[in-house]
Amino acid sequence: MAANAGQRKHQIVIVGGGAGGLSVASAALNQRPGLDIAVIEPSESHYYQPAWTLVGGGAYDIDATQRAEADCMPRQAHWIKQRVATFEPDHNQVTLEDGSTVGYDYLVTAAGIQLDWGKIEGLEATLGKNGVTSNYSFELAPYTWECIRNFRGGKALFTYPATPIKCAGAPQKILYLAADHFRRNGIKADVHFCTAGNAMFGVPFYSEALDQVMAYYGAAPDYKHNLVAVDGPHKKAIFEVGDDKKRVAVDFDMIHVVPPQSPPDFIKTSPLANEAGWVAVNAGTLRHDKYANVFGLGDCTSTPNSKTAAAVRAQSRVLVPNLLAVIDGEEPAQVYDGYASCPLTTSKGKMMLAEFVYGGKITPSFPADPRVPRRTYWWMKTTLLPKMYWDMVQGRPGPDWHAEREFPKALPAIQP
Repeated sequence: MAANAGQRKHQIVIVGGGAGGLSVASAALNQRPGLDIAVIEPSESHYYQPAWTLVGGGAYDIDATQRAEADCMPRQAHWIKQRVATFEPDHNQVTLEDGSTVGYDYLVTAAGIQLDWGKIEGLEATLGKNGVTSNYSFELAPYTWECIRNFRGGKALFTYPATPIKCAGAPQKILYLAADHFRRNGIKADVHFCTAGNAMFGVPFYSEALDQVMAYYGAAPDYKHNLVAVDGPHKKAIFEVGDDKKRVAVDFDMIHVVPPQSPPDFIKTSPLANEAGWVAVNAGTLRHDKYANVFGLGDCTSTPNSKTAAAVRAQSRVLVPNLLAVIDGEEPAQVYDGYASCPLTTSKGKMMLAEFVYGGKITPSFPADPRVPRRTYWWMKTTLLPKMYWDMVQGRPGPDWHAEREFPKALPAIQP
């Protein structure tokens, strides 16, 4: 229901109506229908963003990734269709962009991550044309497929910025889908993964396997390459390369750009933020480090996990019972272990399922070696995981089977 403009105090206020905010609101209301919950979210649409990689690879319908926010919002929740301007946790209230305030007994921050397109010089002026694209946008993901489908040879660049990002595997997933398309169609392509980092993946167990996938396609990993400017009309990308950040211009025929990302500006400047600008929460209980009636989950928080929808799903299982415990005058007892899952599409038809927790411990849901790309996982990516996402948003997170398992150090045969 839409919030009454005169009702400015709620038991629980949730900032953000994306995956994290709605999963918490729905699950809490499923358990206690009498809760007074308000969700502050300005958007009229809700997106299943993990499928945008598939859209860019020509394997998913973009329209199937979008639903009306009203259809996702719990009926018992009060929906405040505005943006938050500031947090005032010492007074238990937030101020909205129109200057009004909303008070709370408990606050949940689930505001996601900010895409800083403007930090790459010239990028915004050329996105969606000149072969410059990104799957990090609903509007641009179909153009990625257009670029791949119309590619007739030359140099294809795929970038990864020097900041934390949501879905850390996405920059290389689309590379593999593109390289597979080029291979199947006999198109000669000089494919480069231009990453500001120094490895294919943050967890060595999976990174070594992904090195083999890159080698299979003959793609070049260009480490310590941070994209800082794009000249679309002249098809040139400017990178800061190496520790000395020397500027190097690279020609391209198409480039898939992942924008730098950061905490939302209204969080960075708030009392809730740590020095880096993220909402400062305990990595286990998800309770704020300073304010005992504040919790946070998802991409906007300081938890040192990979920022994925699977992480949100795991965090919501912890946050909701901990929040309800605090409401009941008890201490939080549930602990988030850092679980994240990165479904890495290695070709159109196979996927590697990378699952891990804090410390890079390998915690797959199934006993089979997760480094092996499998057709079953592709079915999961295209069919099962979207259903699980929409169920999660409705407060039904589904089963959880992840567990720490041992596997041989030697790489299995990798066939993307």
